[in-house]
Amino acid sequence: MSVRGDTPPVHWSREGGGAAAPAGRGRVVVIGGGLAGIAAALVAADEGVEPVLLEARPRLGGATTSFQRSFQGGSLWIDTGQHVFMRCCTAYRGLLARLGVTHLTTLQPRLDVEVLIAGSLTRTRLRRTRVPLPAPLHLAPALLGYRALPPADRIRAALAALRIGRLDQRDPKVDGDSFGGWLERHGQSAVATEALWELLTVATLNAPASDASLGLAAKVVRTGLLEGADAGDLGWPEAPLQELHGDAAVRALTAVGGTVRTGTKARAVVRTSTGWEVTLDGGEVLTADGVVLAVPPPAAAGLLPEGTGVDPAKLRALGASPIINVHMIFDRPVLDVPMLAVVGSPVQWIFDRTISSGLAKVGPPGAQYLALSQSAAQEWVDQPANDLRALFVEEMRRLFPAAREAELLEVFVTRERTATFDQAPGSLGLRPDQATGLPGFALAGTWTDTGWPATMEGAVRSGIAAARETLATMAVSGSALSAVEHGPSANRGESLAAVPTQSWDVAGQAPAAPAAPATEPAAGAAGAAEAGTVTAGAAVTDPASTHKVTTQTETSTSTGGFPV
Repeated sequence: MSVRGDTPPVHWSREGGGAAAPAGRGRVVVIGGGLAGIAAALVAADEGVEPVLLEARPRLGGATTSFQRSFQGGSLWIDTGQHVFMRCCTAYRGLLARLGVTHLTTLQPRLDVEVLIAGSLTRTRLRRTRVPLPAPLHLAPALLGYRALPPADRIRAALAALRIGRLDQRDPKVDGDSFGGWLERHGQSAVATEALWELLTVATLNAPASDASLGLAAKVVRTGLLEGADAGDLGWPEAPLQELHGDAAVRALTAVGGTVRTGTKARAVVRTSTGWEVTLDGGEVLTADGVVLAVPPPAAAGLLPEGTGVDPAKLRALGASPIINVHMIFDRPVLDVPMLAVVGSPVQWIFDRTISSGLAKVGPPGAQYLALSQSAAQEWVDQPANDLRALFVEEMRRLFPAAREAELLEVFVTRERTATFDQAPGSLGLRPDQATGLPGFALAGTWTDTGWPATMEGAVRSGIAAARETLATMAVSGSALSAVEHGPSANRGESLAAVPTQSWDVAGQAPAAPAAPATEPAAGAAGAAEAGTVTAGAAVTDPASTHKVTTQTETSTSTGGFPV
């Protein structure tokens, strides 16, 4: 069964539970229900401003969501892509805490990545030492013990990391240089580039070193590895992304009097003498005191109101870089760790999704669901599914003896053609600020100038910054805007522009749960502009309205979208 095409609009609003936004504090319409839009709406709500969050797709979450797929009489949750985060991602972790879902994630007590060397079929680790060494000395034991590199390359890599940390990512010359070119000029071998640097940057920048901005690579290395001994500790979801982000956001926003409307597309944004008007697909017009535009660059370019000073041609020039995921379900365990990196192979990262997908409950006893996350996937994104299936199944059987003996119950592919913007040399000059020059109108998304690459952290930071800009023109300031995290110190030549973060507790204090469930509109929701229902019982749901999901076949395809 396939579910696709138009989805009836759904309107959630508060029914019991949390306190409504105080009257008279204004209204902000947020266009786009990805992480950036969710963060912006929550900032507004926490300041007592009424947020109205619009999302064209049937679910919130943007590129960080999930859909259901039939499997052996039950259904599995399939994430549109595998996402991880680092301990240094304080804004994203704060969002998880604000949503009350920190307990649905795992955060390593120390960085520990097991790496399979494909040529020799041996394993090594990139692991932070238990000895409490200060940064950047904490890296020395990890690099010295990393057997994917010859000893001389390990020493040269450590020296290169220190040099990278001194680069000014805001310098146009740095941003305009390629990371691969810089590595070659600084004595990094082809082996070191593939087995170390691209292990990090392909996953975070969605580009090979030769095609990646040196400035963004410097940001990843400095913030993730050099500025704090524990900054690079990895975290990942233990539940479907839809549960972690979209459903939790609906609960949190409706609990405080916000409105969430899915299946609702904005067609125009116009400034008026009293504020803003947002025209929807069906002709309905919403009035607002402020607007946050949190959609992918091509869509944003088409919705910019007059007078923004934002060049739509630059937004379109940001381009896109794809990611594919190859999903394999085996009848027995093949991987003995939660995640594994692979070097020297077409396979990049493998994640065990047996529990988070629901396979452990509905599948045969002992079955294992592995997701292969393949970034910078230009060479694969247009290949026929059967070719991809043959390539990656054969490689998995070469890499893992257990896979040769296991029965492969199902294989399918999801494709995120526009997973991120193209984080190429010179991309900094194309990324706009969240402020647009128009009072009450701001931009949000990983593609805006956050100083971060296209990550969940960048998305959340952009949403918070956009909300700050919008609320400032509404004379709103308070606890939600009081916690400000500054960028790196001036002696590194970085921008000192304050980066707003929420005063959300990253320790994980959860908000009160609302009365209405996250997956259905509140019964009799007050003030609903459009009637909508969530149809239960479908074997497959399509959160993006762009998935082609055919069950009992080898392949499902997703066009995906920017993680905004």
